[in-house]
Amino acid sequence: MPTPTSTAPTARQVWTRTRGITLAVVLILAAAVAMAAVRSTAHHGELDPRSADPYGSRAVAALLGERGVSTRVVTTLGGARAATGPDTTLLVAEPDLLTHRQQTQLHTATAASGGRTVLVAAGSWSVERLAPGVTADPATSDDTTLAPHCTLPEARRAGTAATGGLRYTTTHLDADRCYPSERLATLLRIPAASAGGDTVVLGAPDILYNDRLDEQGNASLALQLLGSRPHLVWYLPSLSDASAAGTGEQKSLFDLLPPGWLWATLQLFIAAVLAAFWRARRFGPLVAEELPVAIRASETTEGRARLYRRAKARDRAAAALRAATRTRLAPLAGVPLTQAHTPEALLPALSTRLAGDAQALHPLLFGPPPGDDAALMALTDQLDALEREVRRS
Repeated sequence: MPTPTSTAPTARQVWTRTRGITLAVVLILAAAVAMAAVRSTAHHGELDPRSADPYGSRAVAALLGERGVSTRVVTTLGGARAATGPDTTLLVAEPDLLTHRQQTQLHTATAASGGRTVLVAAGSWSVERLAPGVTADPATSDDTTLAPHCTLPEARRAGTAATGGLRYTTTHLDADRCYPSERLATLLRIPAASAGGDTVVLGAPDILYNDRLDEQGNASLALQLLGSRPHLVWYLPSLSDASAAGTGEQKSLFDLLPPGWLWATLQLFIAAVLAAFWRARRFGPLVAEELPVAIRASETTEGRARLYRRAKARDRAAAALRAATRTRLAPLAGVPLTQAHTPEALLPALSTRLAGDAQALHPLLFGPPPGDDAALMALTDQLDALEREVRRS
């Protein structure tokens, strides 16, 4: 009896099939870690007026100090609200870090203060509460450097600047819409309803960075926007601020992820779908292929018989034996093959060849299945004997 052969893939076969996918996953993870490490290093102290790093804002604070504008950093909502006034410019570095409750409280404090509020890269999470009537567009600007195309004096004097980023629309008819990208402003100035103050919404923080301050009109625009009052309060929202505790507000995972990661995930998903279509089975007409080895008919018969025996399928085995016998006997008796399995056509023709009773052949060719293996063997012998007798007649 031949030894059963396992068809399960070996460890070597599994590794050969999956090593390409494994390598791709490892490279993607390594690239993500490297990008995160570089980003965390390069953006250390981002928008901090005390930081001299490329993404810090110490140069702006120093230039403002030379012009008599004092700069003070606060990290709590209470400090920012207390510092508002007609002679103060309040810059909110990362408005999206504030909870909705904090945003409402901050807007209440600045709306009637008579000072200027500058919101840097405020997204849809925060801009509608800090600057009611302003909406952030989901798509960002394709260009980082834009021309003013507005009548705001500060923008006209500064000229081209790196304001390209978030784009905004507003319902305020008296708002100054500057540095447009595809007809949507990347810088808005909304005058306050009373007290002479205003709110400036800036779509990108680039004009405040140390390493971009000397490009185009960045320095001029930054100094004019932040130096209109003698005091500048630089609000760096902190996650440890006590005012954010107990609000019950939580951002979803998609709110916390930067837009670039969402687009990268979408691109990876599309690439995976295309790879699946590339590697998937092609549907089409069946193609006949030569067997790699020749298998004797007797081996096929023996293998099928073993399967029948293991399954105790005596009914199927008997039906197969009887059908094959009837197919071979029909041409010998002059019966068309289409009627070989019809008792009314086959049995009378066989009885004329054997000179016997047709009803006696019915149990043999069309009878019930055998009850045990011995009966099945007896049926096989009887069918062989009948076929030999018909051939001799």
